[in-house]
Amino acid sequence: MVFSVGEIRLVERDYLIFRELERWRVLLGRHIKTVAGFSGQRACDRRLSKLIETGYVERKKILYGVPAIYKNTYRAKQSIHVTGGQEKIRTEQIIHDIEVIETAIYFNKSGTAFSDMTTEKQLHMTDGFSNRNHRPDFIFTKDNKKTCVEIELSLKSKHRLESIIKANFLEYDFQIWVVPNTNPRVVKILKENETLYPNIEILELSEVYNCQ
Repeated sequence: MVFSVGEIRLVERDYLIFRELERWRVLLGRHIKTVAGFSGQRACDRRLSKLIETGYVERKKILYGVPAIYKNTYRAKQSIHVTGGQEKIRTEQIIHDIEVIETAIYFNKSGTAFSDMTTEKQLHMTDGFSNRNHRPDFIFTKDNKKTCVEIELSLKSKHRLESIIKANFLEYDFQIWVVPNTNPRVVKILKENETLYPNIEILELSEVYNCQ
């Protein structure tokens, strides 16, 4: 289905791009190529450039050494019936948010469709403003089993981490913790809790990147 809007004809893939930009906190060009199903990066970049030129998408260079981040404009939000203003990008969380989408791509390549994933942002929207409890980075259901995924790059307090582990144990069939190889303290706490909460799985961040 094709729609005519000014000097650009929006196709279904454009709306898919807008929806994915809306539900993940940070997407780089290489991520959009994958989540939107482009055959190559060049074709993806050409389409993104056209969407930027026509006022649907913004491309911002925010953090030194990190590629530019893409965001919907108000015009794109309108086209997918999303209300509210532009969400502020938290510079201190950009690296974490990049690892979240990289991990989502890892699970997609393992057979989980992006459409079967629910992001932290979506979970909070479902909760409403009155409930701002912790939510996993994303969740998915496969074979009638609910899995939550947590990307843990830096150590929270032990009490806070164990509180999240317990909450995930009560709500999900599996909880997968993605941790960098350089953070043995987080792994130690997770392993200490495996007996009490046997649904814990640990995935090293290097494995996420090795499969790409």
